[in-house]
Amino acid sequence: MSENVINLHKATDPPADGAAPTVLTVVPDAPPARPVPLWVRSSRVIKSGVTHESTRATVRAATRHSLYTLNGGRIVARRAWDGRTGSRYERMIRAAEAAGNLEAAQEWEERLQRFRAARHHRRMDLLHSPVDAAKGVGVGAGMSIGVLVALGVVMALNTGEVRDVVTPLSATVDFIATLIRIVQVVWGPALSIGPFLALLALWSVGRKQHAAPNWALPANVRSGEGEPITPSIVVKALRDLGVPALARAIKEMGDAGASMLGPIRIAGCGVEVDVTLPSGVSTNEVQGKRRKLAENLSRHEHEVFITIPQAARTVRLWVADSGALDEPIGPSPLVTDETMTADYTKGKAPWGQDLRGDAAALSLYQRHLLVTGLSNQGKTVALRSLALWLSLDRSVQFLMGDLKGVGDWKMFDGLATTLIQGPTDEHVIQVTEMVEGAVDEMNRRIQAPPGTTFPPLIVLVDEAQVAFMCPAKGTGKDKRPYGGSKADSRYFMAVRKIHNQGRAVNVLMWQGTQDPTNENLPKLVREGAHTRASLALGTESQARMALGDKAVDGGAAPNLLRPGLDRGTLVVASDGISIPAGQSSITVRTHYVDDDAATAITDRAKALRDGVTTLHAVDRSPEHDPLADIAAALGDAPRVRTKDVLARLAARNATAYGEWSFLDLKRALDDAGAGPYKSDGVMCVARDRVARALANRDETGSASAE
Repeated sequence: MSENVINLHKATDPPADGAAPTVLTVVPDAPPARPVPLWVRSSRVIKSGVTHESTRATVRAATRHSLYTLNGGRIVARRAWDGRTGSRYERMIRAAEAAGNLEAAQEWEERLQRFRAARHHRRMDLLHSPVDAAKGVGVGAGMSIGVLVALGVVMALNTGEVRDVVTPLSATVDFIATLIRIVQVVWGPALSIGPFLALLALWSVGRKQHAAPNWALPANVRSGEGEPITPSIVVKALRDLGVPALARAIKEMGDAGASMLGPIRIAGCGVEVDVTLPSGVSTNEVQGKRRKLAENLSRHEHEVFITIPQAARTVRLWVADSGALDEPIGPSPLVTDETMTADYTKGKAPWGQDLRGDAAALSLYQRHLLVTGLSNQGKTVALRSLALWLSLDRSVQFLMGDLKGVGDWKMFDGLATTLIQGPTDEHVIQVTEMVEGAVDEMNRRIQAPPGTTFPPLIVLVDEAQVAFMCPAKGTGKDKRPYGGSKADSRYFMAVRKIHNQGRAVNVLMWQGTQDPTNENLPKLVREGAHTRASLALGTESQARMALGDKAVDGGAAPNLLRPGLDRGTLVVASDGISIPAGQSSITVRTHYVDDDAATAITDRAKALRDGVTTLHAVDRSPEHDPLADIAAALGDAPRVRTKDVLARLAARNATAYGEWSFLDLKRALDDAGAGPYKSDGVMCVARDRVARALANRDETGSASAE
């Protein structure tokens, strides 16, 4: 019998053959969890029950309805007190005095005096009313009994029964007894139900006035979605605006600030109200807190507009319905009305809708135009819709330069006299020479006899910032830059000349730019536009560049428009559009006209014309007749100094004669046999010699033609 030896010591060396013995490890059971104390479990249950949404909703509902009844009673009691006393008038007097409006205070004081006089008259009447009432009751009772007895006598004569004399009287007594029995039956339940009906009426008053803390109100009212704008909400929003003088003045007003507000009027997709600020509060303090005011009114910042009307110390608030400004405004009348025509002189272009929902139409008659904004905000579409409307007037001519060059204006091919499309320096050169050609046309019109009428010529440049930023310079003798904002810039000076004199002869400059700066939109150019419109911008300084200081100080804020979300919304400063009295700008939501609809409109415009050949480049060597131009420059004068002739030629055609010297002038005259001569020591050009040279040339040309 063999014995198994169990080694109680752990081997330090592993087995040589790599076969390790199986080792069993005994893992002890985990100690039992400690029981949660009863008070901990109870507190958890209580906390869960108290913080549960159902419990919180129940507490809010109970508090809300209780306070509706309590505060409803307070409101009814205050109304009754106001109706019986002059406290309402006294509050209005104190409010007017706090606002510094002495005229209103005097008017309310006169009303208070009239109220007190009428109340005194009623009280004096009460001294005589018991006697008068007793007399009236006696006379009335006697007359009633007499009438009933007379009626009974008539009945007795008719029936022959003497007892019918008292029949009407007894019937009346029975009717009164029946009424008394009805009252006896109803009186008990009425006494029991009456208090509940009274509490229900007080609850209804408190509910309509939301007379409960904000945390206890329903979720839709507490969040402000769809919340109507009431006087109390407006005053509370102004009080919590963070202007100490305003909050203090509202607190001192007996009517809690209600006298500051004018009537709340429905205006389009929102409401409008004028607020007369108390003394010591300036309008710019309220304007500068537009976002906070909007949040106090439970609105987004873009849904509240603050403008300054004509009345002193007054701000006009326009508050949109929640989400209303995110809804589209519908198609343009240009698209829906295929019979529409345009009238440059008397008509207005249907551009969109204002915030009131009214149609916003713009007059384009003799007004230079500037539309600016950030990229991809609808600038080209807004500018193009005006040109589309104007194209329906067959007398209007267009010179167009699109320095974006992606086809936004391609539908005007065959309608515009010149259409240049492209973003390169070469395209800028072409557009610049196109604008300079418009300057020459303007000068020709200016020199025409007085009273001459000219067709409208619209010089339109989209993405004009590309022209101002162009680094290209002229070649040959003319080294002037095409871009820039200095006096040697060809594009800048051409635009300035049209701004200065083009309006008088119906030569108008329209420009569209993006992201304006002093470099890509010089001050003299932007201030030369009569109609200035801006889409969403980044900063207030850009808003001032786009619209001017007056419009921004008056409440215009294109920098507060939402890029992307407010695409197509313009802030317009112009006398060509109807702006509410006292305001310096208006916000317009423009109609969107897509490329297909624009093509259809231009097809209608082309059908009104006999046919237009559109040039896609400007001829850089225009034909000119130096001798004829010299004759025109001399005018009616018998002789003119050569220096003055050179100046007149340069003004007439800067491209051809801007670089002419005395030698160039002398060579042209000598070739024609009308060379200059010296008179009183000054070189002059004789009108007779030039006229004779022109006549000889014409005769020679005619003979050679034969």
